Amino acid sequence: MDQTLKNQSSFTSFLLLGFSEIHEVQVLLFTVFLVYYLVAVGVNLLIISAVATDHHLHNPMHFFLMNLAVQDVGQISVILPKSIANSLMDSRQISYSGCIAQVLFYILFAASDFFLLTVMAYDRYVAICAPLQYEMLMNKQACLQMIAIVWISSFLYGVLHSAGTFAAPFCSNIVNQFFCEIPQLMKLACSDLYLIEVAFMLLSVVVSGGCFIFIIVTYVYIFTAVLKIPSMQGRHKALSTCLPHLFVVSIFVLTGFSVYVQPFSNSSSYLELAMTILYSMVPPLMNPIIYSMRNEKIKNALSNILHLRYYSH
Repeated sequence: MDQTLKNQSSFTSFLLLGFSEIHEVQVLLFTVFLVYYLVAVGVNLLIISAVATDHHLHNPMHFFLMNLAVQDVGQISVILPKSIANSLMDSRQISYSGCIAQVLFYILFAASDFFLLTVMAYDRYVAICAPLQYEMLMNKQACLQMIAIVWISSFLYGVLHSAGTFAAPFCSNIVNQFFCEIPQLMKLACSDLYLIEVAFMLLSVVVSGGCFIFIIVTYVYIFTAVLKIPSMQGRHKALSTCLPHLFVVSIFVLTGFSVYVQPFSNSSSYLELAMTILYSMVPPLMNPIIYSMRNEKIKNALSNILHLRYYSH
């Protein structure tokens, strides 16, 4: 134990996974990641600006969409800029404190993203299944309380997972992932203290599993109500709104579970890397496209910001 503690104290940084040793490939990846990051952040910032500046969008649904955009910007900004910088500078290094910060803030934003998608499913349920009670149940105070609970609980999740992950001393500082991901860090643990994080991960599985079941049940009720709509156009509009939401949530949950709920192995497979990219990088760009860019009011607000003409049919 003394030796492992000594090893941990000697680690001032970690070495992240490099995508390629070939310089030309690194330059290509730098360009791809940079363009992807700028597009994802730019689209989400436009949505935040549109909702904040257009009084027609000051309602619960668009308030939640604005918070979702904030979380998507945070989630992708925690991991991608460091990977972009490493590709440019031909480096794999991240400081010990930087690794802790990545774990803390990534869990914070990822958890808040999932919790908010759960709140948004409830919002759609009330709007479609109990429209007469919508203004009473989804008033301004209720929405603010929901958002406060989402952010506070997500911050606590981030703190718990950071403390649990870094409680154990590490035998190695080589992380087989392109950012400080908890499962990969746990593989480096030298003592049984990593079981603290295992307990926190099991708690997270129970909570996130409960949220996912709640979302599924909520959408079952929504689909049942939608099928009763006599208008084919109204039915199509409701389904075209709800089905993409359910698709995004399913991708986020299933790929995340595939990475976090698995036996430990000593190497990072290509499938594991692909799953990580799917749950960490795809949602920040998919969320605004599916949730916001298909919304007529947001399109109008964005056209005003960009000084473009857009006519809603």
